Amino acid sequence: MSSSITIAGATPAGQRHDHGRARGSAVLTTALLMLAAVIADWMLGEPRRHHPLVGFGKLAERTEAWIRRYAGQSPRGFRMQGALAVLALTLVPTGAAATLSALPAAGAVFDLVLLYFALGHRSLHDHARQVARAQQQGHDGEARRLAGRMVSRDRDAMDVPAATTESVLENGSDGVFGTLFWFAVAGGAGALLHRLANTLDAMWGHRDERYAHFGWAAARLDDLLNFVPARLTALSYALLGRTGQALACWQRQAGVWDSPNAGPVMAAGAGALGVLVGGPARYQGVWRSRPILGKGRRPTAGDIERALGLVRRSVWLWLGILLSVGVLTNA
Repeated sequence: MSSSITIAGATPAGQRHDHGRARGSAVLTTALLMLAAVIADWMLGEPRRHHPLVGFGKLAERTEAWIRRYAGQSPRGFRMQGALAVLALTLVPTGAAATLSALPAAGAVFDLVLLYFALGHRSLHDHARQVARAQQQGHDGEARRLAGRMVSRDRDAMDVPAATTESVLENGSDGVFGTLFWFAVAGGAGALLHRLANTLDAMWGHRDERYAHFGWAAARLDDLLNFVPARLTALSYALLGRTGQALACWQRQAGVWDSPNAGPVMAAGAGALGVLVGGPARYQGVWRSRPILGKGRRPTAGDIERALGLVRRSVWLWLGILLSVGVLTNA
């Protein structure tokens, strides 16, 4: 006859093992859903028609138009109305997503579909590669037109390879890794919140006269949600490129960029590739002075492809880590 003694207040070893396996199972399930969504995004790309984010963008435009028609004109009023608009446009769909994700059978499928729609990896790859190919074939006008779909600066004055490389590095964080990070943290609702906040920041988070106050909340929410993902992205770029140079550029240069999240990502990414990004750029006819990030030479069309490869390898690095943790803790 055997007996076991359980100390009061302690958790039996068997229960601790069960809890550990349950956590491992949850991590593995999350990693497998992320893997499936990344593959689906890569194989299928974005829906050509009726993308949910297009509908969300139109709703945001109508919301802004309604607020500007009926709200007061004071800066404080615009800031408050902008904050309320951001809360309504993000919390309502995120709450609905969290409810659907909690469904016993269909929740995982819903999360998978939601992450597929939220990811922008294949879209980023396709747009940037079109620019690179046009540049390589000597079609400068076409390259400028295509690059103009990715960046907001004036097409006729831009350094096309540098602007596109910048966009790839930054959107590798904003449109890909940040969404995956928040899915890992909070499931489909987290991925949706991040993507909606990123969309509102792209629409409203400008520092011009029109959006300085109205877009303040959108910009701050996007900064908050991307703080950790941006630094993990920068670390990934450094680990998968010229590590020492990337870390040095991150440490010395990130703080001079006007965005707290884009600075680390672009400095580390440019350092990892051995190129220079940033520098003066013209927006709506006005030249803006911007610091130069990275080390080396100005990018060429081939560096656009290298930047895409850096983003792609970063995604697989973290998917591999998460899958490994899930398998090991589930064993």
